[in-house]
Amino acid sequence: MKLFFLTAIAATLSITAAIAQQHQPKKGDTIFFEDFNQKALDRSKWNVEVTGNTVNQEQQAYVDSASTIYLMNNAAGEGATNGALILNAVYHPGYTSKENKKYDFLSGRINTEHRMQFTYGTFTCRMKMASGAGLWPAFWLLGNGRWPDCGEIDIMETVGDSSWTSNALHGPGYFGDTPLAYRAFLPVGTDVTQWHNYSADWTHDSIVFKVDDKVTYTVTRAMAEKYGRWAFDNPKFIILNFALGGGYPNGVNKVKEPYFGMSQNTVNKIKAGQAKVVVDWVLVTKIAN
Repeated sequence: MKLFFLTAIAATLSITAAIAQQHQPKKGDTIFFEDFNQKALDRSKWNVEVTGNTVNQEQQAYVDSASTIYLMNNAAGEGATNGALILNAVYHPGYTSKENKKYDFLSGRINTEHRMQFTYGTFTCRMKMASGAGLWPAFWLLGNGRWPDCGEIDIMETVGDSSWTSNALHGPGYFGDTPLAYRAFLPVGTDVTQWHNYSADWTHDSIVFKVDDKVTYTVTRAMAEKYGRWAFDNPKFIILNFALGGGYPNGVNKVKEPYFGMSQNTVNKIKAGQAKVVVDWVLVTKIAN
């Protein structure tokens, strides 16, 4: 039995090393790389968002706290290649934000706005997350200025059904209620609680979404311009966040109690400290020729 476990551990480490090698940025191709292998979040790259006036009827306040945003060094036990970023949902009944809004949950959201912004490239994030009705993590890009005119690229969103993630574009005239959104089912035998690479190839005329290097959905300039202006020629910044409940989850799960879009089982998971998003790395490269 001991030999079996040692063999299994060796195999896991070998797979992890192979994944790391496969996605090792090539010299000259890398525009941005973050593997969260520091003692603390690098705030020269990342902003921590603090808000208690959330949108979409979400149930969390975003706070700058070690309880909701922290780094895990030597995260091989989680399957990460080096360190890892943790976005953690916390039950905190009666929390009052500076906007004088009350929340029962806290969570984390970071972005690269005005620090690291990009126009075109391949954007990839290796991550895994808890499942549960109403857990709403996302990896996405956003332009500066008024929404949706600034353009939004949702590379990965999930709202609790662990079998799929979604891709979407939002711009003037199209914001979630057009065919410019797609539900991508993960390979049989896998789900969002396992490691996957979520990516988008963003060029002048198209955005190609992928999971583990397999194309899930493609949107072209011509497709978007049926509804409005193509809003993807401007710089955009990266966002990683962990929302709880709200309109999108409710639209899928129809849950209204105990919280809008979030089930009691999910609340119990948050209370037990089992609602986390684990991010291994984020990589931006030039589009491969």
